[in-house]
Amino acid sequence: MKPENKYPIFSGESIRLVSYCPLCNAQYNPLSAKILEERDDAHLIHIQCRKCGSSIVALVLASGVGISSVGLITDLSGDDALRFKNNPTISSDDILQLYDFLQKDVDIIKHLSLNIS
Repeated sequence: MKPENKYPIFSGESIRLVSYCPLCNAQYNPLSAKILEERDDAHLIHIQCRKCGSSIVALVLASGVGISSVGLITDLSGDDALRFKNNPTISSDDILQLYDFLQKDVDIIKHLSLNIS
């Protein structure tokens, strides 16, 4: 009997989907991948390149017809990605409100520093 793989997403073909850095083509160490979240057959992972320092956040999905992934080059750490993942989404109204705000002659740095204090 074959032992059960504790991390099935990192077996065989699946790891090849996210095995090379898209910026410098350095090979990732599969053991350095951080699993941020798992649901059923979906895994959200974060990998940072040892060579150039860039990172990717990838969603890897396994189904009866195969494995697929979609990745995003980012400067976020794994912890940052989780923090932003749990924030509310930005709506089109939020974008329009920001656009209107930027159209005014406002000192943005002054406004932001007042709101931070």
